[in-house]
Amino acid sequence: MGKLMLKNILKPVVFLGIIITTGCTSIPPVDFTVADIGVVDNRKNVELKSLTVGFAPQSQQGKVEANATIPPVWKEALQDALNRSLIFKDDMSTKVNLSVRITEFDIPAGGVAMTTKVSAIYEVVDRGSGDLLFTQKISSEGVVPFDYAFVGVVRAVESWNRAVRNNIADFLNMLNDADLSQPVFEG
Repeated sequence: MGKLMLKNILKPVVFLGIIITTGCTSIPPVDFTVADIGVVDNRKNVELKSLTVGFAPQSQQGKVEANATIPPVWKEALQDALNRSLIFKDDMSTKVNLSVRITEFDIPAGGVAMTTKVSAIYEVVDRGSGDLLFTQKISSEGVVPFDYAFVGVVRAVESWNRAVRNNIADFLNMLNDADLSQPVFEG
């Protein structure tokens, strides 16, 4: 009888502890800003005139579980990364557009470690000639372990943030190594 009474007393205490712990945890904002961006080694002799981020056509999409709020946040973070990296130069004769089309945004349904998978097609186009100077589909993941936060939605949102941050960082690394003086496809 003593064990039964102890269980009945512990249940509300444990439940109260979970509520208190959960109540102290706030959901992180959707923020794709990459923290560690420095000036690139290989600046490009082109000027960026336009940057767009949106969803790819359905025929190019995989699993996309995102709404219209994601592309503007992605664009803002990408613009910030480009600005801080100084990868494009100003007042150059060659002007380019950068287009990003999101093809995958697979968010975690649940689990201990939350993993978000994202993919996007990045294209740099010469505005004067229409030449495609860079094209790459970049896939990345954001993994958040259980010990990051008790509340699943906190881990899930942070996994979105990490996945897109990794994607933007991978793009900058690939663009840094790319040669934009030779078109991939002529316009």
